Amino acid sequence: MKGPEAEWREALAEGRLLLQRTADGKAVFPPRVAAPGTGEGGLEWFEASGRGTIYSLTWVQRRPPQEPYNVVLVDLDEGARLMSRVEDVAPDTLEIGQEVEAYIDRSGEEPVLLFRLARGAS
Repeated sequence: MKGPEAEWREALAEGRLLLQRTADGKAVFPPRVAAPGTGEGGLEWFEASGRGTIYSLTWVQRRPPQEPYNVVLVDLDEGARLMSRVEDVAPDTLEIGQEVEAYIDRSGEEPVLLFRLARGAS
């Protein structure tokens, strides 16, 4: 039997963003065996839209010539919050409240969930 983290990563490798939800419909992330707070089992997997809003962000400055990178907390439309990066943006253009869309980067050894600004977002 594989654990929830392995199941989530397997779906990511297939190009799918899965979340779990509790019996009362609350979205849960990161993947887990039991519902947070109650310990109840029976979490159900569902496919997320990948759309969300930046809740918080910071820029990590690296030693030149390396470029800085951002770390964001994204509130997904389904209600879960997760940490990632927004790609192809400059520090002066990324803001809390901007709408983002998830995509899966498969260029490395493991797939990584990243975000880009949603179409129409500034």
